[in-house]
Amino acid sequence: MRMTRRQALLVVIAGCLSATGVGSALAQDPRATAAQKEARSWLALTDRGDALASWSATGKQFQNAISADKWADSLKQVRAPLGALVERTLLSTQFTTSFQGAPDGDYVLLVFRSSFVKKIASGETVTLEHEADGAWRVIGYLIR
Repeated sequence: MRMTRRQALLVVIAGCLSATGVGSALAQDPRATAAQKEARSWLALTDRGDALASWSATGKQFQNAISADKWADSLKQVRAPLGALVERTLLSTQFTTSFQGAPDGDYVLLVFRSSFVKKIASGETVTLEHEADGAWRVIGYLIR
């Protein structure tokens, strides 16, 4: 089957949109966009080593589970050895209403592939809760 010029052009445009992520970004759920934005803002605080600001920006579940001082110690122990962030790519966004160890609610788990100066391949999972005031706030962080 032979493609017309117009069909070939549409295939090229679709490929460009797919490669840049523009097509998926335009069709994305606004809740996902808001949660991803909050997660990236929060991760930027951890990237800078700003433990107090990152703890203050978390949700109630996080703050009830760990004190600001303990968070500062944990962040320093886990992140400092990795060095500066080189790259972080979002791999998945998964909404759920329940997960083990937490009350039912409105949650999203974001999984990132991350590279640091001293650790090339790493994975980060950020869990956020949609709180009563309508904001997404980080309630969990795991780095592998």
